[in-house]
Amino acid sequence: MRPAWSDSFLPGRLQPAPTLHLPTDITREWAFGNGRGSGVKVAVIDSGIDGDHPDVGGVAGAAIVEPDPDAPSGARVTEEAHGDLYGHGTACAGIIRRMAPDVQLYSVRVLSEKLTGRGSVFARGLDWCIANGMHVVNLSLSTSSDEYFGLFHELCDQAVFARVMLVSALANERKATYPSEFSSVFSVAAMDGADLERFCCNPVPPAEWGAPGIDVRVAWLAGASITATGNSFAAPVIAGHLARLVAQHPAITPYQAKTVLAALADNAPRRP
Repeated sequence: MRPAWSDSFLPGRLQPAPTLHLPTDITREWAFGNGRGSGVKVAVIDSGIDGDHPDVGGVAGAAIVEPDPDAPSGARVTEEAHGDLYGHGTACAGIIRRMAPDVQLYSVRVLSEKLTGRGSVFARGLDWCIANGMHVVNLSLSTSSDEYFGLFHELCDQAVFARVMLVSALANERKATYPSEFSSVFSVAAMDGADLERFCCNPVPPAEWGAPGIDVRVAWLAGASITATGNSFAAPVIAGHLARLVAQHPAITPYQAKTVLAALADNAPRRP
């Protein structure tokens, strides 16, 4: 079954990406340079990352976020090496590494071995990423609890002001989730195809970006790989493109980055 929102990117459904009618085209060479993402810090907030997986190639740092009723935020952060409790975070990290081989990957573990977690823990992990100077943060998770709407809205605003790119997968079911539907993040849904260089821009929200995420090969636990489907695996494709962009243009803002990606999208209008 296709993930929710992915139907926006089916042939005949997708409208042209918005354009500013610039005097010259924005090219991939200008946007991405050598495309390796050198010097860019990319955090994966998830179930952890197996840094020993050959598709991941190590992590630069790691933090575990756990519930703590005595902490002001309801969660505590311990900066220490860890593994992946499920495989999901490793899958996302492997995609990002494939897109931008020289990025510095950071694992922020907020999910359990059942791929479940608390909104307060998730929020504390995002706060840690902003405070520790991440350039791009992959969020292949979200919350449907209205209780956390305001908190995540505030955190996402902080990220934008700090020029942190937040890439958030939409839920695989049609329901409101946060922060995936906020305009301050790069909201991503899965589309068909295996070429990670391809992505689309949807002018009809909330699925703003589409990238391959249906029957894709991803890294998993114990050095293995599996074939998987989900908006979760489309998000790191966009995160990888953003890492390339930030490496080439370190001062770029999230909203400027959206303009650049829209110009490079598969469905962007082309000059005759």
